[in-house]
Amino acid sequence: MTVIALLSVAPVVEDSMAEEVAEAVAALDEFDVSYETNPMGTVVEAEDVDTLLDAVAAAHKAVDADRVSTFLKIDDKRTTDERAREKVDAVERELGREAKRER
Repeated sequence: MTVIALLSVAPVVEDSMAEEVAEAVAALDEFDVSYETNPMGTVVEAEDVDTLLDAVAAAHKAVDADRVSTFLKIDDKRTTDERAREKVDAVERELGREAKRER
């Protein structure tokens, strides 16, 4: 089974969050997960929910700030092993093109 999540960890600050967000992303490297960061968060994949939650907790704790905001959305399909890329591929097949557009 594959568990897919959308994770966003950020300090609550006025200035750039890049340094602290980078710390959160780097913390994921200590776990057996795949991830891809985009402007709105990081998509994380793990073989099981316990591994995913351990990685998410480490990412949250890696942000050194007085206040940290973490958003987590989990897709735990327990009867299939569909990867995040396969979900995007399915949408692109329906579109007949890539699911992105540059302006």
